[in-house]
This record gives sequence, structure tokens and C-alpha cells, in this order.
Amino acid sequence: MENQAQSRNIILTYGLIYGAVIVFINLIIFALGMTFDTTGGVINMIALVLCIIGLPIFAIKKFKTENNGFLIWGQALKIGVGIVLVGAVISIIYTHIFTGIIQPDFYEQLAEFKTGKFLDAGLTEEQIESQLAMQSKFEGTIIGDALGLLFYVFLGFVVSAIAGAIMKHTEEDQY
Repeated sequence: MENQAQSRNIILTYGLIYGAVIVFINLIIFALGMTFDTTGGVINMIALVLCIIGLPIFAIKKFKTENNGFLIWGQALKIGVGIVLVGAVISIIYTHIFTGIIQPDFYEQLAEFKTGKFLDAGLTEEQIESQLAMQSKFEGTIIGDALGLLFYVFLGFVVSAIAGAIMKHTEEDQY
């Protein structure tokens, strides 16, 4: 039971760090007016990749250290997926606050931005309308949130599975 409490604290701590980093980066990108800028997107993607890969690895390593050097693969999975789940939920909540309160016309601006990109790519008006209609079904909806959450949890699973397999150390390994 002691390991359960340790893993819960680590999951919450690192999950909150993940969520705070993503919210902070997005607020900076918004404040700098880079919401629809390629540089802003790259910065956001780098922060996301670092959070999804780095934080679970650090947390799993910390758990192993606090657990006298022992780590079961399942514990690593639980920690890594838990961190990504907590962080992704915070990110989704922030997105709804951002698009509902901070910048309520976000999706209209996004549609205009995408229309310009589609026109530059040579798409016809019909193709653009069908693309925008399809994408709007997922923007800010429960379905879109669920798909995004599943995607991030899957990435967290992959990272945790690899890290857990590498860092795994059980009492049986000592003999």
C-alpha cells in the first residue's frame, strides 16, 4: 500500500507540472500573438513532446529511487499513463476556458486561417467547405476531447512501456 501512495503523489505532482507547462506555454503564445503562427505551433509541439516523453521518464525514475531501486513494469505504466492523463485533462479544460472565455471567436479565426492555407494549397471552395465542416465536428466537442485524450494516453502508454521495460528492476532480478 505504501507504493500506491507514492505513485499517486508522483502522478499528481508530475501531471500538474505537465498541465501547468502546457497552459503557460499556450498563454505565452497567445500573449505574443503567435496563436496562428508556425513558430507558436512549433513551440507548443516541442513543449508537448517534452512533457509527454520527459515527465513520465523522470517520474518513473523518481518512483524507482524512492522504492529502493525496485520497479515493476506495471508500476511504470501506471505512473506514466497517469501523468499524461492528468496533464491532458488540465490541457483540455484550459482549451475550453480559452475558446469560451479568453478568445471566444477562436474557432472562427481558425476557420479563416485554415481557409487561407487551403486556398494557398489550391483547394476548391467545395473542398475547403467540406474540410472545414468535417473538422468543425471535432473542435470543442466531447468527441474531439475524447479522441485527443485517447491519443495522448496512448502516447503516454508507449513512452511508459518503453521506460518501464528499460528501468524495470524486481527482487527476482537480484538472484
